[in-house]
Amino acid sequence: MAASSGTGLWSRALRPAWRSRSIAGVRLAVGLIFLTQGLLKYTDPNLGVNRFARIGFAHPYFTAHFVGAFEILCGFLVLIGFLTRVAAIPLLIVICTAIATTKVPELSRPNQGFWFMVSDARTDFAMLLSLLFLLRAGAGLWSCDAHLVPPVPDETHG
Repeated sequence: MAASSGTGLWSRALRPAWRSRSIAGVRLAVGLIFLTQGLLKYTDPNLGVNRFARIGFAHPYFTAHFVGAFEILCGFLVLIGFLTRVAAIPLLIVICTAIATTKVPELSRPNQGFWFMVSDARTDFAMLLSLLFLLRAGAGLWSCDAHLVPPVPDETHG
């Protein structure tokens, strides 16, 4: 009964905090980047299995395809704005793991250091903050999520 009144857990998870159309731009960038990177983990060994082996993952074939599957699925969900907050959670885990395993080690490598890492991590940092934004804001007005849950009449625009 709570879901029909608009106060249930799912309705709160789906309802955008801001009913803005501009959130679609953030979703477009995040969704396409994760979707394409996930596909590349399957199609290009240097961006998939070989990269995971070079980083030092114990089972690089499994790990590359496991991560790639999440990036494809969750990237697509973010792209269309369906279960956006739910899809952002595994992508946050993926991007935090990517930063920890590929960017943080650059701090201790010769001829790299802090400024090299900052430059190399710019896309990861942008994805991290964009995912946190989507987790807070929801999918926005132009999304599947916005059509699944009716707006609350006295809803603030956050």
